Amino acid sequence: MCSLVVILLLSISTSVAHGAGAGRQRYHVVEDVLNPAKPHVEMYQTDFSLRSPFEVGSGSGSSARIDADGDPTVASQQTMAIDTTVDVPWIQCAPCPIPQCYPQRDPLFDPSTSSTAAAVRCSSPACRSLGPYGNGCSNTSANAECRYLIEYSDDRATAGTYMTDTLTISGSTTVRNFRFGCSHAVRGKFSDLTAGTMSLGGGAQSLLAQTARSLGNAFSYCVPPASASGFLSIGGPVTTNSTTVFATTPLVRSAINPSLYLVRLQGIVVAGRRLRIQPVVFSAGAVMDSSAVITQLPPTAYRALRRAFRSAMRAYPRSGATGTLDTCYDFLGLTNVRVPAVSLVFGGGAVVVLDPPAVMLGGCLAFTATSSDLALGFIGNVQQQTHEVLYDVAAGGVGFRRGGC
Repeated sequence: MCSLVVILLLSISTSVAHGAGAGRQRYHVVEDVLNPAKPHVEMYQTDFSLRSPFEVGSGSGSSARIDADGDPTVASQQTMAIDTTVDVPWIQCAPCPIPQCYPQRDPLFDPSTSSTAAAVRCSSPACRSLGPYGNGCSNTSANAECRYLIEYSDDRATAGTYMTDTLTISGSTTVRNFRFGCSHAVRGKFSDLTAGTMSLGGGAQSLLAQTARSLGNAFSYCVPPASASGFLSIGGPVTTNSTTVFATTPLVRSAINPSLYLVRLQGIVVAGRRLRIQPVVFSAGAVMDSSAVITQLPPTAYRALRRAFRSAMRAYPRSGATGTLDTCYDFLGLTNVRVPAVSLVFGGGAVVVLDPPAVMLGGCLAFTATSSDLALGFIGNVQQQTHEVLYDVAAGGVGFRRGGC
């Protein structure tokens, strides 16, 4: 019997750089990610020489496979990005001609070779539950197929047929009638390193929601530093021998957009001193976003951070801005650079200490400002580096464990 077998290989990146001093660092630009109005841009660690991929359920790593003939040993490898702000998982499916689709390194998944794959009918509850992701029907007949559409905030989009198949994760956990988008058309730039996105948002269509009963309503991941490996764990945190505990903050859900996981940032500490920022500045909340590269702060908070950071870095020569990153330095010829310690203080007393690579990106302060203090902020994956980030939806909390990968 043919089925859909997936062992996720994640492509989370923390890297972008150009300008003065960038040549000394192992950063690679895939595309412009510096527009704060378009935070959801996929970046990939093409030059990080990862020793092993990421694996669902452990930190050991394995390949991502989609198996359409029942034999995992001959399965085609499908590399999936993850996104914590979108609900519908999707992959590119045959037929998917270029340029209607984007070229990918992995072979296209062909649902016609799977005896368990089927299109969701337009009249079904599953199709109706797509809500904002629904895109009508293939025709007006009783057996019309359900269509989906995902539009990202950076103007990219994917559209196709809403499908079901049997999903096997890591060779042991089976999810029958797993719902996902079979993409036959895209808009905008997608990296050829991925065949699609395994969405982990808070809605009913996400991988988390579809596996919550069998695995648990929680997941964690770790964005690795250079030359290291990370992981995605579905069902809870990765079991390790580490004595480091999670710093936990309440998880806030949005009634307007239930897909999002929000947290309350309450303060920022630079070089051991907490900045004077009124708590009301952070009242809009911040989105935990695995696909946003750079953390975006309310303008009032960002100006305070920038002022304190520039003061602590006054011994180093400044260079020109890089996109919206306006606090950049020329480190050319320097062997040792002292970056001031930066910590983020969240509701509930959780303090997240950032490592230097999570503070500076390509010689620039790796933060930018939102459009106003009333706009949602974003906690990007640069600042999440090396922390195991736990989304415990069942318990209503987000945890950060330093040294997770």
